[in-house]
Amino acid sequence: MFYRFLYLGFKIYCFIFRPIRMGVRVAMIENDQVWLIRHTYLNGWFLPGGGLNKWEALDQAARREAREETGAELGDVSLLGVFTSYRQWKTDHTAVFLCKDFKFVGGSDAEIAELKLFPIMQLPENIYDLHQNVLKKYLAGEIRSNVGEW
Repeated sequence: MFYRFLYLGFKIYCFIFRPIRMGVRVAMIENDQVWLIRHTYLNGWFLPGGGLNKWEALDQAARREAREETGAELGDVSLLGVFTSYRQWKTDHTAVFLCKDFKFVGGSDAEIAELKLFPIMQLPENIYDLHQNVLKKYLAGEIRSNVGEW
């Protein structure tokens, strides 16, 4: 309930101030399956990730968010691309990383309701559409420019 209230406040903030934000997401893939998270305050499934902290590099943020949201320590990561969305009264730039080298060393934080492994060819119906799009493009080998709108 607390996270839902905070999220509502964030949406009001976005409506008033129209922020420009930078974030990261991580496609953690193993054996043709992808790990997805479900938040306590949002419906649907998402790639793990979140916003950058002050003085934090993109890859550092991806590693921190993966650790916080999944309990995983990431090995080698590669940049799939940087994508832009203009939804919900804000401009979001998101760097999406690919990681096939990770191990689980702990649990997720309180904002995560569930962590689940899905076959990448059979993603859940309620996956966030922008994350589904990038996974489909990755599978099809269509991520070429690594920059653009979701």
